[in-house]
Amino acid sequence: MPIRATERLDEQDLAPTWLEQFEAWRGEAEGSAVHEPDAMVLATADAAGRPSARTVLLKGIDGRGFTFFTNLDSRKGRELDQNPRASLLFPWYPLGRQVVVGGSVSGVADEEADAYFEGRPYGSRIGALASRQSEVIPSRAVLDRAKIELEARYPPDGPAVPRPPRWSGFRLAPEMVEFWQKRPDRLHDRLRYRRVSGDEWVVERLSP
Repeated sequence: MPIRATERLDEQDLAPTWLEQFEAWRGEAEGSAVHEPDAMVLATADAAGRPSARTVLLKGIDGRGFTFFTNLDSRKGRELDQNPRASLLFPWYPLGRQVVVGGSVSGVADEEADAYFEGRPYGSRIGALASRQSEVIPSRAVLDRAKIELEARYPPDGPAVPRPPRWSGFRLAPEMVEFWQKRPDRLHDRLRYRRVSGDEWVVERLSP
């Protein structure tokens, strides 16, 4: 059921850490009408500050941050190489909530990328190998032909589909995590965990 607009978010209701608070809200999103609760808008910028945004899926979260995977030669991969900072937005509209995250981004270890890639469905692994993400192609037929050729080379009962050399993951280490709760008259609650230094965080209320 959607959260009523009269619900509130008070400081005394927050979990001790941003991670515990996020996992609590994420759990509520998973048990509600939110479609794809792990979908997040990833905003990046190139070296000149030109921004871009797209929706990706959260594939891991722990005290180190938020993990997602992609082709390193995609637009987001190139921009994160040039400017390793990003923002995430979890738009849980049916709950009247959103979470905004900002911080620095670094690549995951090859072992972590290998483990995740091997656990993906067969079709997703073939798709990752077939697509040169963000490159201009003349037609859909290029993708369809590459898919057919790769399925013949790596049938489901044959050799494992290899992780593409330029396919891996990133982890965003948060410097701030803001929890936004809808309230009447646009006077929404906004509470932000902000890293001060090391493992020290403060909680701040922001005006809506």
